[in-house]
Amino acid sequence: MKKTSLLFALCLAFSTAMADFPVNPTFTEKEVTLHTPTGDIFGLLTITQQAQQMPLVIIIAGSGNTDHDGNSPMGVKAAPYKMLAEDLASVGISALRFDKRGIAKSAGAMVSESELRFDHYIDDVVAWVEEMRKDQHFTKIIIAGHSEGSLIGMVAAEKAKADGFISIAGPGRPIDQILAEQLQNAPESMKEEIDEVMQSLKKGETVESVSMALFSIFRPSVQPYLINWMQYDPAVEIEKLRVPVLIIHGATDIQVPESDAELLASAKYDAELTIFENMNHVLKDAEADPAKNMATYGDPALPLSRGLVEVIADFIKRIE
Repeated sequence: MKKTSLLFALCLAFSTAMADFPVNPTFTEKEVTLHTPTGDIFGLLTITQQAQQMPLVIIIAGSGNTDHDGNSPMGVKAAPYKMLAEDLASVGISALRFDKRGIAKSAGAMVSESELRFDHYIDDVVAWVEEMRKDQHFTKIIIAGHSEGSLIGMVAAEKAKADGFISIAGPGRPIDQILAEQLQNAPESMKEEIDEVMQSLKKGETVESVSMALFSIFRPSVQPYLINWMQYDPAVEIEKLRVPVLIIHGATDIQVPESDAELLASAKYDAELTIFENMNHVLKDAEADPAKNMATYGDPALPLSRGLVEVIADFIKRIE
């Protein structure tokens, strides 16, 4: 494992090209569509103008209603994926970002909650890789997964034989452990039920009756998704990769602790690990104070954390 700690606060069937966007000196953008059996998934290609042949990064969004820019209706307007794609284009690297099935312009591709599986998201990324390989302009394809997208991306990278993988603010523990930690402060009266439900799901067994207090987390319709998700341990999946791996995390991330990045790096001995001392979960420089940290989530004017694009670009350009 190669580790770098950077104190940048103090120092430095597929259809293409549905529409061309206004030309920027360093990039152009094209809408692309991934056709799936359940509906179309919208994507946006940011294509560097610096070369005819270039690497491509596929950016995988995190959890919830996060769109292709990295924003969500829950108050996130920081647009980290948009900024990342555009900044990479300025240094000769193209990027694809997309709305996950069920989100924004990909809303029509969603299946019912009881039919949705974690594997759907993995398969979508694999399909994107396969389609992007048909474009002879792309010399190599790297998957970059953010937050929950890290696990999705690493499994997809192995299946699709991507040329490299980047984990950005990705959890290092399976979801059952994360849920258990999040629920450890629940009232004593609920802990027995929580344990029983968790044990059943880990065995692959659904629970028909759940109390109203836990219904939002363990409702029967979402249990098959959780069962599927629990099958994947990030530390196990990242070890399977036989391509260059870069693990990026921010020391002021208040959603996913830095220790998760250390777990991933420990599991993948030859991975490169870079910790940005002032980067938070939405990839912006921020203080550790929760209120000040969260304030950056709604500020699209803030640039990406200093040095982030340089580290990613250097990693990609070293992949043979």
